[in-house]
Amino acid sequence: QVQLVESGGGSVQSGGSLRLSCAASGYTYSSYCMGWFRQAPGKEREGVAAIDSDGSTSYADSVKGRFTISRDNAKNTMYLQMNSLEPEDTAMYYCAAQPWVAVYIAGLHPGRYMFWGQGTQVTVSS
Repeated sequence: QVQLVESGGGSVQSGGSLRLSCAASGYTYSSYCMGWFRQAPGKEREGVAAIDSDGSTSYADSVKGRFTISRDNAKNTMYLQMNSLEPEDTAMYYCAAQPWVAVYIAGLHPGRYMFWGQGTQVTVSS
């Protein structure tokens, strides 16, 4: 059974940094495309960043240059380093996984990911 558990969320001031983690279990982690998504109140879930088994990445324009996605296959863990945070980054952040697909296919589309974590809240104050 696939399980994804996010951690690392919290409250920071504008300009601050946070590092999110997503611990995965129950499947061959290295073969999955992994993604970070976020959802603010009253808004649709949107893709933030994704990384596939080859290490290819994709980022939303709004986070390019500020966020970095990475994965450690030995630890079955994915990370999202978030720098220069802005109030607009405030949202519930979710990690997701999709087996046997490249990032150029799954991309940042929530509907293309099968497994989801419960989320971790990120709040950025001005």
